Amino acid sequence: MTGLRVRPAEPADFPAVARLTVAAYEADGQLKGEHGYGEVLADVSTRAASGEVLVAVDELTGAVLGSVTFVLPGTPYAELSGPGEAEFRMLAVDPGAQRRGVGVALVEACVDRATELGCSAVVICVRAGMADSAHRLYSRRGFVRSPEKDWSPAAGVDLLGLRLELTRG
Repeated sequence: MTGLRVRPAEPADFPAVARLTVAAYEADGQLKGEHGYGEVLADVSTRAASGEVLVAVDELTGAVLGSVTFVLPGTPYAELSGPGEAEFRMLAVDPGAQRRGVGVALVEACVDRATELGCSAVVICVRAGMADSAHRLYSRRGFVRSPEKDWSPAAGVDLLGLRLELTRG
């Protein structure tokens, strides 16, 4: 993870975030047959207005390599989180920057933010059949299946809930 820095996205980052998020979801085959989700992913300004969009940038070049949206329960982009839980969505790494620790850095930033806010857990959902690398990333970090959080936003789109319990220091 050397050479990476995670920080809040600035409006100047939004076009790069939109591009890389759509590209990452397309590369994973997650936009096949989806009607309109690419536009939701590309609408970074709306996400930033109702949550925290974080970016991982290359410290040498300043290039945006990945992004994630961190949200709290009751906000427009929250899908699974309940009282005391935080959630992150739309984690994406530029396909050309994969295997550099970008996803790990973004997950850690979300866990750190949830801990800082006093949350008891972080919850996320992953698409059934999603790339094994994503499942490995979450499993290594300690996320466990939480079937009561499973849901389906559209026919043929099955999302699996995962949860990470946070210890309060």
